[in-house]
Amino acid sequence: MEFKGKNVIITGGSSGIGKSAAKIFATKGSNVTILARREEILKEAVEEISSSAIEANQKISYASIDVSDRMQVDKWAHVYEDASGPPDVIINSAGIAHPGYFEEIPYEIFDQLMKIDFYGVLNMCKSFIPMMKAKGGHIVNISSIAGFLGVFGYTGYSAAKFAVFGFSQALRSEMKKYNITISVLCPPDTDTPQLEMENKIKPKETKAIAGNAGIMSPDDVAKAMIDGMIKKKFIIVPGFNGKLVLCASRWAPSLVEWVMDRNIKKVE
Repeated sequence: MEFKGKNVIITGGSSGIGKSAAKIFATKGSNVTILARREEILKEAVEEISSSAIEANQKISYASIDVSDRMQVDKWAHVYEDASGPPDVIINSAGIAHPGYFEEIPYEIFDQLMKIDFYGVLNMCKSFIPMMKAKGGHIVNISSIAGFLGVFGYTGYSAAKFAVFGFSQALRSEMKKYNITISVLCPPDTDTPQLEMENKIKPKETKAIAGNAGIMSPDDVAKAMIDGMIKKKFIIVPGFNGKLVLCASRWAPSLVEWVMDRNIKKVE
């Protein structure tokens, strides 16, 4: 896959995996637009990403967008198309997490998780796929290891990320005839500001089992994602431990459950 000169949109591109991916695409000569809600952070990220560009005429830009707002996304999609044409690549990286005991997590948090983590992906796909069908492209939806393995303390997050995984799997089949490749990225814990926030509120049981797949840097996750895109993989799981968890959850689910239960009992 050749990324030079391609138009790339990255949601959640002002930090974490999204920003790391944006810098890698910039080094490959892509025109990159990052989306997030906070304009000040977006401006800082654009300056950082621009320093990785290899061509003087590369476009590195941003838009302050709330991807959970369907009308806002759709309106901006038409603005983008008028200015740049259809995107070649979309990375749906915007997401939040809020671990906790199920009964203690407010309903509003479940609603927010679903709106940002799942509907944010849905809204982007709904708005951009119609314009991508004519020439094809690649969409990566970021799920999580908690998107194929339910984890203690992540009832809300796992629900949203399982939705992303299932949606991506179904969408993949529909998009093949339009030459639009769909991938789903399932990273383990990644060293981002989001993880730092999660660690402050994680139940002790979650801490006992989370991180068994290892903690990766956002740069390493982004590199693994782009390597997977080049190979046109559907499921992209960065890191050896993450791949091991995926295989074990599919071929020996009882063993995985036993290991998690054992770790939980150690802290009870």
